[in-house]
Order: sequence, then C-alpha cells, then structure tokens
Amino acid sequence: MNTLNNTANHTADKRSGFTFSNRLPKLPLTEMLLLLVAIFWGTSYGLTKEALIFTSVLLFIGIRFSLTTLCMVPVVFKECRAGRNKDWKVAVPSGLILSAIFLFEVYGISKTSASNAAFLISLSVILTAFFEPLINRSKISPSLIWLAVCSIVGVYCLTHSGSATITLNTGDYFILGAATLRAVMVTVTKRLSEGKDITTSTLTAIQSFIVAISALTLCFITQPFSDIHLPTAMSFWLTMAYLVLCCTLFAFCIQNYAIRKISPTKVSLLMGSEPLFGALFAVVWLNESFTVLQMIGGGLILASVLVTSMKANK
Repeated sequence: MNTLNNTANHTADKRSGFTFSNRLPKLPLTEMLLLLVAIFWGTSYGLTKEALIFTSVLLFIGIRFSLTTLCMVPVVFKECRAGRNKDWKVAVPSGLILSAIFLFEVYGISKTSASNAAFLISLSVILTAFFEPLINRSKISPSLIWLAVCSIVGVYCLTHSGSATITLNTGDYFILGAATLRAVMVTVTKRLSEGKDITTSTLTAIQSFIVAISALTLCFITQPFSDIHLPTAMSFWLTMAYLVLCCTLFAFCIQNYAIRKISPTKVSLLMGSEPLFGALFAVVWLNESFTVLQMIGGGLILASVLVTSMKANK
C-alpha cells in the first residue's frame, strides 16, 4: 500500500512539474566552503599571537608556507605530468601579493590587539567592491555593496572596545595595508586565472612557494644567522599543524577555487565574516561573554552572510 501511495504521489508531482527533489533547497557548496574558511581564519588570530611567542614573524611565515608547499608537491607533480598547468606563470603575481599580505598581516597582529586586527582586516570586504569594477571591469550588484556595508558595521559593533575615539598604532596601519592587498589579491587572481590552464591546487602551491621563499630570504637578510633556529615547543608545532592544514592549505585552495567560480566581492564578503567566528571561538574556548552591542554586531554579520550565501551567482 505504501509503495502504491508513493508511486501515486510521484506521478502527481510529475504532472504538476514538481518533483520531491525540487522541494529541498540546494545548499550553495562554494559559499558553504567559504564560510568554513571564515571559521578557520576566525580562530587563527589568537593562535598566531601564541605562535609568535616562540619565533619571529618572518620565520613563522617561512615555516608555515614551506610546510604548505611540501604538502602540495605530490599533487602538483601529478597534475604537471598530465599537462594541466600550461599557464602556471599566472600564479606568480598573486603569489607576490600574498607574500606582502602576510608580511603586513602577521607583523600587524604582533603589534595590535586581536579586535583591532579583526575589524581592520574586514575592511577588505568593502575595498574589494571598489577594486573589482576597476581591475576586472565588472559591474557589482548594489545589494552586494549594501551587504558589505552591513557586514562592516556588524564587525565594528562586534569588536568595539567602548572607546568613543579610534586611535591607530603602527600595527593597525600594517593591518590596513593587508586589507587593501587582500582586496587587490582576490580581484587580480580572478582576472589572471579566469580561462587559464592551471589547476586550483597548483595555483595555491605556487603562491605558497613564493610566500615561503620571500619570507625566508628576508629572514636571513635581516637577522643574524645565529639567532635563527626552529622552535622546539610541542605547542608551537601543534598550532602550526592546525594553521597549515586548516588555515592555509585548505583555506587558500578553497579561496582560489571560489574566486574562479563567483564574484570576488562575494568571496570577500563571505570570508569577511571571520571576526564573528573568532568571537564565538573566544566565547566557547576562552569563556568570554558577549555584550548587547556585540550580539547586535554578530547578528548583522550573520544576516549579511546568510543573504549573500543564498544570493544567486551571475
């Protein structure tokens, strides 16, 4: 009897042009993966500050991206043998920009508070909306711009310290530079890689290799050789393993994949939700609490993210 009922229901659905599979909303996979990146990146600020207790900024970046590159070598070697990376040179400019981003960002994090860093780096969301029409000559949806503004206001409320004035130190200016470069990075990567014969994994590996070489070269130039040594603390290497696997390898593969699929502004807007997840991480892991203003800010970010995630790609 149940079988007959199911068959009858399916037949009725077909007559109406509506099947059961149509009733279930499809989750936007690319957007969901970007939100997972935002979650990982939201936890990275505090962990990076802890890791910098054991080593310098340049050596930290060099270790992190050297390990990322080594993880990618087998995959890239296989793809190159298959002839899938004829346009590998397009990855070089974005790799140089990424090197500058991490130099600015990690140095900035070491010199300012996590809340300041979270707010200032999120400005890349609105900056991407301005850079995309200039660099890629593409039209930005007005709704995306308003969602970006809503997200920025939410981040400000979430990270607001209660002071009526905003003062910037050296670290804050470095974070602002990193935010600007982030906006340039996603738009330039979109322009250079679109329609090119290069895989996402190879694009990520070349970018990581350039960051590693740049950081280690500067490290050996600016620091006495006797002062350069690998940390021995187990906590450092456990933190580094998480940062490499989740916040670098996975995150940049997904970012490069998403940039080639959807608008750079949408990519930045979704990844710009990382301060929300950073704050939630602080509540769960560090037993911190939300103020009313922070809850309002978190709600604004969450609303922006949900609307952006379900917004159709054009």
